[in-house]
Amino acid sequence: MDPLPSGSVDLHVSLHRRGRLAADAYRQLREAILDGRLRAGDRLPATRDLARRLDVSRNTVLHAYQRLAAEGYLVGRAGAGTYVAEGVRAGAAGRRAPVGAALQPRAAWASMPPPPAPPPRPAPYDFQVGAPDPALFPWDAWRWRVSRQLRGRRARAGYPPPEGDPGARAAVARHLGVARSVRAGAEDVILTSGAQQALDLVGRVLLAPGDRVALEDPGYPPARGAFEALGARAVPVRVDAEGLVVEALPADVRLVYVTPSHQFPLGMPMSLRRRQALLAWSERTGAAIVEDDYDSEFRFDGRPLEPLQALDRQGRVVYVGSLSKVLLPTLRLGFLVAPASLVPALRAAKALADSHGPLELQRALAELVDDGLLARHVRRVLRVYRERRDRLAAAVERHLAGRVIALPASAGLHWSFLLADAGADEAGVVRRAQALGVAVQPLAPYHARPGRPGFALGYGIIPAARIDEGVRRLAAALEPPPAVRARR
Repeated sequence: MDPLPSGSVDLHVSLHRRGRLAADAYRQLREAILDGRLRAGDRLPATRDLARRLDVSRNTVLHAYQRLAAEGYLVGRAGAGTYVAEGVRAGAAGRRAPVGAALQPRAAWASMPPPPAPPPRPAPYDFQVGAPDPALFPWDAWRWRVSRQLRGRRARAGYPPPEGDPGARAAVARHLGVARSVRAGAEDVILTSGAQQALDLVGRVLLAPGDRVALEDPGYPPARGAFEALGARAVPVRVDAEGLVVEALPADVRLVYVTPSHQFPLGMPMSLRRRQALLAWSERTGAAIVEDDYDSEFRFDGRPLEPLQALDRQGRVVYVGSLSKVLLPTLRLGFLVAPASLVPALRAAKALADSHGPLELQRALAELVDDGLLARHVRRVLRVYRERRDRLAAAVERHLAGRVIALPASAGLHWSFLLADAGADEAGVVRRAQALGVAVQPLAPYHARPGRPGFALGYGIIPAARIDEGVRRLAAALEPPPAVRARR
């Protein structure tokens, strides 16, 4: 089929019914305009060009165009061609796939909660959890390195290795070794599309349908969802001031998912005693440990404890993380560090999942690490986030003293609080805060079992100058409605 001239729309038109060719061309073009595939101002192919492409007479196409023009769908411009007319309104629903219930997802997917919808507009006082400030991203340095990689792309052909660019894997291994004392070489690293894909790959390789997986409660819902989607059964295990309660782990779980450096969402680090106990438990039971080190680059107070991966001597820990918090979530640059026994299977799973990741981004990341720019960027943003964390501490002391219980906040991009009134209406607090322009994260969605009410305040994207007023408004949201106060 010959290509259409540059500038015209390459719309699929299928003509098969003899004696109805012009009518079918008219109908399909009209449907394309009404459902929004052809928009006002789009240029249609010349009648001669479209006729040659469809292997019909020019009069067939000309008749369809003339009928559409007579009805106001098309307009001709002398010397310029035929265009979709302005003012034609496409259908509100647009073009949709067939509607029906013949195909149904597996039960695990039918009950899966939908991804959170972004707010229609950002809150004036946005304490969103887990979001880094895009204004701090090293745009110029990143743009220059990605552009250089793209300019050299024509010299490379074929598919990159599924585990990632070798230079980028070596750079990630060096970064983790320096910043987190992770014991890894390039051959131990697999680059992924964010930490979420890393969790999915580990689950595919280690879990069979019906296997039990232990997760912290409260904990990270997308991890639970990833494992349950593979047919595993989630077992919530409580946490306390030292992190995951190892004594509460069932003996028959196949895998344990933990956030020991900065428990999500409560914030406490797992004590060294608990880390050693968890590793010993894993050796006794044969279970795997997935260590999610999601934001430990941002540590403000206290000594960092060694990762479980660095303490592991038996090869039972898979270390998972990403650069979403350090750089940008939209880059989808994640990684896992696995024992050598798992690497071939994980590499195969990655190849089946998406063949390979974005080579240019991976190589640009390697340059950031090798040039020392990533380390300098982390030091720079750490100062910014520490100032915001400190301002949040002062604002909470000023406006919320006695009304909330502050949990540990020595690292990360959020701070969690329990409501001093254990019977308070958490959802009501969040709704009233929203009405006052304050976005906060309730703790209830992180609990597999009912837990104490509270909320988390992220300080990644809110400017330091807005923190005090945001907390002051949140304090107003904690006031119960007049009718409730009257009953007390």
